[in-house]
Amino acid sequence: MLTLENMAALALHLGLIMYALFGGADFGGGIWTALASGPRAREQRDSLFLAIGPVWETNHVWLIFMVVTLFTAFPKGFSIIFTALLVPFVIALIGINFRGAAFAFRHFGKEIGQDVPLVARTFEIASILTPFTLGMAVTAIASGRIILADDQVQLTLWGWVSPFTLVGGLVGMAVCAYLTPIYMTVRTVGALRDDFRRRGMAAALALGVITTMAVPVAMADAPLFAQRLLRSWPLVFVSLAVLSGLTTQMLLWRRQYLAAQIVAAGTVVLTISGFSAALYPDLIIGQLTIAAAAAPPPTLKAFLTVLPLGALILVPSLVYLYWTFRGEPDPHAPPGKRNR
Repeated sequence: MLTLENMAALALHLGLIMYALFGGADFGGGIWTALASGPRAREQRDSLFLAIGPVWETNHVWLIFMVVTLFTAFPKGFSIIFTALLVPFVIALIGINFRGAAFAFRHFGKEIGQDVPLVARTFEIASILTPFTLGMAVTAIASGRIILADDQVQLTLWGWVSPFTLVGGLVGMAVCAYLTPIYMTVRTVGALRDDFRRRGMAAALALGVITTMAVPVAMADAPLFAQRLLRSWPLVFVSLAVLSGLTTQMLLWRRQYLAAQIVAAGTVVLTISGFSAALYPDLIIGQLTIAAAAAPPPTLKAFLTVLPLGALILVPSLVYLYWTFRGEPDPHAPPGKRNR
């Protein structure tokens, strides 16, 4: 039913998707910077650095959007989630800040032709830790471990850590590692493009293995979520995500890079949609429904009225930004090694 609270929940869902598609690829750049290897390891790192540079701050606008949507449209849910999951959110926030500072210092070092000590390692560690922690936090709301008694959270400081949430953290990392090399195949040429192609195929396989592993883990550790995941609509999304992932592999094998990028993004959209469909109609599974967490109707109406007006400014601006920095050849790179 298209109620006010469901429309606001859909906006929250779309924010999560956009953060995964753009912020996730940003984090993935740090993951693959850490995993760069082979005779072109330095070129891999440099091409990732150039791709991230113009957009890394912008990508986090979707995280801000989700937080604002949550405390505006679902204030009760915001209070409970940020109380129960304070520790992972603080860890993620520290990771985002350290990562941003490290990236800025690395850029400064490049400008003056000197390496700043520990900057690269800080950037890489924060890029791995942050999506892992955020993945754990997101899956914690579906784990059944957040219990409410008289609207009070019944959860120990580290109660959000469980086999299911640990797998959720791995899924968060795998999504980021999956998107980045596939995005990079349309920005690079020659042997460097082949490097990212192989890494994209490996990451797709890893994501498939981890998401498959998540189902039996959920059945053992988060049974209510597993039961809902195997219902009709969530199962449709899961099945389509599997098909989309296999299609991405085929497109990479055939070197159809632009199509692979689009289908890979679709795989992530379908994966997240399956998660959200299994969670629905709850905001916190088994404890707090979307309707019970929602703000009063006048607040929801105001939020949903302002939302499209803000989108009229934000979306064209982001499209222009990403189009401007869509991956033209690097004018400073030697001939034959220029990124596209």
